[in-house]
Amino acid sequence: CTVIITRMATKDLHKPISILFCNLAFSDLFTSFSGFWISVLFITNPDNTIFGSKGMLAPYALYTTSILSTIYNLVSIGVERYLAVAESIRTRFRVSRNHSVAAVLINWVLAFFLGCLPLMGWNCLHMEKNLSVLYSPFCVDYLIFITIPNVVVAFIVPLFTYLRIIIILRKRKLRMKACGQATGTYKSAEIQVARTSIFIWLLALVSYAPFFAGVILDATNQQCPLDLYPSIYVFRNFTAMLITMNCLGNPIIYTLKVKTLGAKLKSLKCLSASRVQACTI
Repeated sequence: CTVIITRMATKDLHKPISILFCNLAFSDLFTSFSGFWISVLFITNPDNTIFGSKGMLAPYALYTTSILSTIYNLVSIGVERYLAVAESIRTRFRVSRNHSVAAVLINWVLAFFLGCLPLMGWNCLHMEKNLSVLYSPFCVDYLIFITIPNVVVAFIVPLFTYLRIIIILRKRKLRMKACGQATGTYKSAEIQVARTSIFIWLLALVSYAPFFAGVILDATNQQCPLDLYPSIYVFRNFTAMLITMNCLGNPIIYTLKVKTLGAKLKSLKCLSASRVQACTI
């Protein structure tokens, strides 16, 4: 919420990348809200979250939509950073604000469509076979359809974009060094991009790999839910906790580290204090 309010309140931060950052924060807030909803349902009626019910379709669909939106936003940020660096010399194409808004709209439309497929009928409410043990009443084939392509997108695309950014910065640094020019700016930029990309990879790996492993286990498991109780559901709650931790880590990596955002947050506090003072006078 702090990231969203600060970015919306400062006009000079309304850049293409800032729109993606703000939308990522909104997606993380959406994920946290839906996760809280599922937690409340688990506390009030644990049997529904274990054996599945019609009332769990909407929370799980909302949770899936928010996770997909977060993944697509992370990919969009990586692509935007790559285009900003790769096209900085050539002026034929620039990432504009309209491009970022279009990317945000496409991300949400795609996330809502894929996440709400169970609400449109792709569920196993009245079927005993192909039923997910971890996320009943979802079907196993739906979880595989959602998980595998998006895991590939979430890991391969950022890997390509950030590696390409590091390679481009290194080539330009070598060219400037050969011409006898100072390379301190490119060296610091290369270190910062490399450090950020490593943090992104580690956070995504720690957050989503257990969930992916749970889906694979769910697809290969043929046991009764009662035989797996309670260990498998403790593991499910653990994966949900890691995804929520990802929502906390994204603002730290992408936005709260930026000195400009911290300065603008302080300026907002000073501005509000000045307004109160003026009204008092």
